[in-house]
Amino acid sequence: MFYILCLRKSVIQVIVLSGPIGAGKSSLTSILAEHLGTQAFYEGVDNNPVLPLYYKDMKRYTFLLNTYLLNHRLAQINQAVQEKNSVSDRSIYEDALFFKMNVDSKIADPTEFKIYDDLLENMMEDTPGNPSKKPDLLIYIHVSLDTMLARIKKRGRSFEQISTDPGLKDYYARLLKYYEPWYEHYDASPKMMIDGNKLDFVTNMGAQQEVLNEIDDKLHQIGNL
Repeated sequence: MFYILCLRKSVIQVIVLSGPIGAGKSSLTSILAEHLGTQAFYEGVDNNPVLPLYYKDMKRYTFLLNTYLLNHRLAQINQAVQEKNSVSDRSIYEDALFFKMNVDSKIADPTEFKIYDDLLENMMEDTPGNPSKKPDLLIYIHVSLDTMLARIKKRGRSFEQISTDPGLKDYYARLLKYYEPWYEHYDASPKMMIDGNKLDFVTNMGAQQEVLNEIDDKLHQIGNL
């Protein structure tokens, strides 16, 4: 989820939201976009033709899904760079985390992952005369498995529900284990973590304001607000 924002003092700001399924990325996108006075772009999960296929047969569709998402996210980044006042609710970087997890679980092919990872690196490389596609700040929303499952259940997408496929609970638990080290090693930009268990910014206005204050403080710290 990346933001290119026209902030006070005409600073162009790129903020990337990240976190596992059900972390509240889309909700925080809306909240933060309104707070900073910018337009939001969303991932468009409901319009993704590959995602339902992926949940039915991950082994077959991992490469297709990640290639589709890579193309979609890069198109959004290029549009945001031109508009200079926009937001998307998903980072282009963290899709590789899902792919790598599937490789380690023998669901996806390691050669396909290597091809995808090289393509991602080439697409995100800075080139002379072109604006950088890298963000100025990454905001990672940390949640527990219980919080994650509760939010997945609440939003009601049938293909994500463990009531439909009980095996998804293990999949979600594995995913959480990959996010912590991924966040630790992320170095494309400054970063910060939001405690999505303690701070229910989706329904609690006090928690929402606390999250916004934390983000504002970080932006001041890195000189972008």
